[in-house]
Amino acid sequence: MRCGQAARLPGNDTNLLPMAVSMRSGRSAAVAGGQEIGVGEAREFVWTDADFKRVQKLIYQRAGISLHDGKHAMVYSRLSRRLRDTGYGSFDAYLNWLEGQDGPEWQEFINALTTNLTAFFREQHHFESLSGLLRKRPGGPWKMWCSAASTGEEPYSIVMTVLQTLGGGVPFELVASDIDSRVLETAGRGVYRAQGLKGLTHEQLQRLFMRGKGDNDGLVRVRPELRKPITFLSVNLIRDDWPFREPFDIVFCRNVMIYFDAQTQRRVLERIHRVLKPGGTLVVGHAENFSESRDLFVLRGKTVYERV
Repeated sequence: MRCGQAARLPGNDTNLLPMAVSMRSGRSAAVAGGQEIGVGEAREFVWTDADFKRVQKLIYQRAGISLHDGKHAMVYSRLSRRLRDTGYGSFDAYLNWLEGQDGPEWQEFINALTTNLTAFFREQHHFESLSGLLRKRPGGPWKMWCSAASTGEEPYSIVMTVLQTLGGGVPFELVASDIDSRVLETAGRGVYRAQGLKGLTHEQLQRLFMRGKGDNDGLVRVRPELRKPITFLSVNLIRDDWPFREPFDIVFCRNVMIYFDAQTQRRVLERIHRVLKPGGTLVVGHAENFSESRDLFVLRGKTVYERV
């Protein structure tokens, strides 16, 4: 899926869809001079330092992600699945094929190497700050962007905060984007395992989610009023072809730029600066600090910045 392209997502039907979860684990081993030096069982595929460096280069070029040298085992585990699915017998052959085409496998490559860790109302203080901002203009309108939507918990938390603070009827739009097309599909469905939900009160679950029955027992789905204000898009933050025509009041860009080097962080901040209204708010992750970009943003709270 190309940057700026709308993800194909289902509508707001109320039939719950079962969610399949597939997990595989890889084995870890070190490499040196192109030879494996790990202990234990042999790997399914030969994995060399040269392979890893090629992957480092390609994911940096395509997604701006800086993989440090301690990620050998993670990269092997995740990309081994792509070799199995595409039928290649070595990383060298797979990467040669990948570099020689511009098809959908690039999206699968990116999907495999992105990390998605999220929860409802993660870093609660940000939603308290959001509520305070909303009360300053209770009649709206509000236009926001959640730039790392992952599987949807963050954008739905934003909508819940708006509804709980201002009620319904206030003009409000939220763009929710991610570079990973698979997590966007999950976000668009808005279906979650009830036992895995954290950060939600019993009242929120009762009022804003529908419980599955029969084959869907144990699943919940967001109600249409949560899904309606959200437009899901595939957006690559390091590309300069963002599809936005009107500026935002608030941008959430949390726990994304920790994967970028300083140069890439600066470029992304400059682009966010361009799509935010003057005085608009940028919310970032707890491990992210942009004090060196005071010409763009001024710290106004705990990892909450104001656009200069």
